[in-house]
Amino acid sequence: MNFDDAFTKLLLHEGGFVNHPRDPGLATNFGISQRSHPGEDIAGMTVERAKQIYKLQYWGKAGCDAVPEAVKFDLFDMAVNSGVTAAVKALQRAVGETVDGVLGPLTLQAVQTMPASRLLARFNGARLMLMADLPTWPVFGRGWVKRVASNLLAV
Repeated sequence: MNFDDAFTKLLLHEGGFVNHPRDPGLATNFGISQRSHPGEDIAGMTVERAKQIYKLQYWGKAGCDAVPEAVKFDLFDMAVNSGVTAAVKALQRAVGETVDGVLGPLTLQAVQTMPASRLLARFNGARLMLMADLPTWPVFGRGWVKRVASNLLAV
């Protein structure tokens, strides 16, 4: 999966402008939150601008081009939903590497050598464990689980 395909798939999860009163990310458009991007015009965000942000701030920083096909989209999706560092840490937990949030050579080696189905299952397990511990779980948990489930059903 390349970035363009991943972005198209991501937009199935991320809608237009939302300003949920219990969302710690504040106002959000196409999944780009005001808290993470305070200098952006969130209400006036275009799809093209969202795509630029996603490529530089999420796909690239999470190392999606460097991981196996089996987890490219899931890593990208988690980076968007939970932050790049949390996504990389979940990947490190999945492969049993030191959890430091940096996608380094040891993590990449472990990711490349783990069987794809096991990597995908363990990564999404680590992702769900992280989400279940968030204080916003009671409000957003059902939606997050459906998001992960829809990703797994698309495999």
